[in-house]
Amino acid sequence: MNLTETTDGARDSAGPARSDDLAAALLTAEARRDPYPFYARMRRADPVHRSAQGIWYLTRYADVEAALGDLRLSNDRDRMTRAYSALGGDLKAFSRLTDRLGRVMSNTDPPDHARLRKLANRAFTARRVEALRDRVQKIVDRLVDEAVAAGPAMDLIEAVASPLPMSVVCELFGIPPEDLPQVRAWFHRFGRLSEDIDKSEAAIEQYEEYLSRLVRRRRADPGDDLISALVATQAQDDRLTDSELLSTCFVLITAGDETTTHLVGNGMLALLRHPDQLARLRADPALARAAVEELARYDTPTQAIVRVVAEDIEIGGRTLREGELVYLFLAATNRDPETFRDPDRLDLTRSGSRPLSFGNGPHFCLGGPLAKLQAEVAFGTLVRRLPHLRLADGAVLDWRPNPLQRRLTALPLTY
Repeated sequence: MNLTETTDGARDSAGPARSDDLAAALLTAEARRDPYPFYARMRRADPVHRSAQGIWYLTRYADVEAALGDLRLSNDRDRMTRAYSALGGDLKAFSRLTDRLGRVMSNTDPPDHARLRKLANRAFTARRVEALRDRVQKIVDRLVDEAVAAGPAMDLIEAVASPLPMSVVCELFGIPPEDLPQVRAWFHRFGRLSEDIDKSEAAIEQYEEYLSRLVRRRRADPGDDLISALVATQAQDDRLTDSELLSTCFVLITAGDETTTHLVGNGMLALLRHPDQLARLRADPALARAAVEELARYDTPTQAIVRVVAEDIEIGGRTLREGELVYLFLAATNRDPETFRDPDRLDLTRSGSRPLSFGNGPHFCLGGPLAKLQAEVAFGTLVRRLPHLRLADGAVLDWRPNPLQRRLTALPLTY
């Protein structure tokens, strides 16, 4: 079902002329291939849209930017659970997972969020991230070496985009290289939570036990890794419990994986589809850092994030009621012509823009700088080392059917 700008023009007490349901539209194969025309129609027709399920969809930059900093829109896990329950959703998997994780910064509001975020901020500093550059470069070089040795073609997702973030995070957290295959296996099982709750929960339990052992080791023998830094930070703040420390480790290790994979895959496809921009990057490798910002804007990895209304709020002339869910479409804001000039054009030299690719406000993505660093190194290395990189002949592209995340299932390339 395509979005249309209006139906018969009739209005009701709920607000403006109805547009077709965005939620249903975004589940179509057409929207999976390219959701941006759908977002554009929604911005024009109904930028603060209430779906047939009673969920709000925000697609305008100004509205989303303000919403990201408004504490009346909550990220609290208990509020979120009640909101989904009110819609009749099956929350068994979600509830069991959040109960196991406890209260972490990604599902709390201030003041708990500020306290937990401080723990991570002290350890996950810009200096620590930048210090990883040489190690990230070595990992990318190794992955490219292995791909080239395997033959004249590769799936970039399988060969580079997927293993890169987990390899980097394991180094950052001091996870031994020999444990990496097991950690990857656990993460694969996490991603299948809705298919088999028991097996997924068992994997989470095993992973928690593994992290607990690492934390105990770092307390006894600190190193130059992020777990040691988190342990040291906890010692300075006796309000932080062992459970909170463990949950913070879990979230930090988990959060950067998907975003980086999406960013590298989507970004490389965008470059290959815009040979003028790819040539510009090859001619000027110093553009790599700016290229990451523009590529994340152009095809945003995290398409939307979810909030729940904690207190009635008016946005765009509509009243959002307490307990209602709100989807903030970051990807739609990044193509808003009111904010970005010629927004559907990829321009690696674009300057002065502030895309919301990694959110904004108190829940701004903590792992954003690390994801950007990895993507910068990956793009720079691929265009330098593989000057003839292109889409494989007859390549069929598809994206996973998740309107909140945009990830290619595969990206077949030859070089």
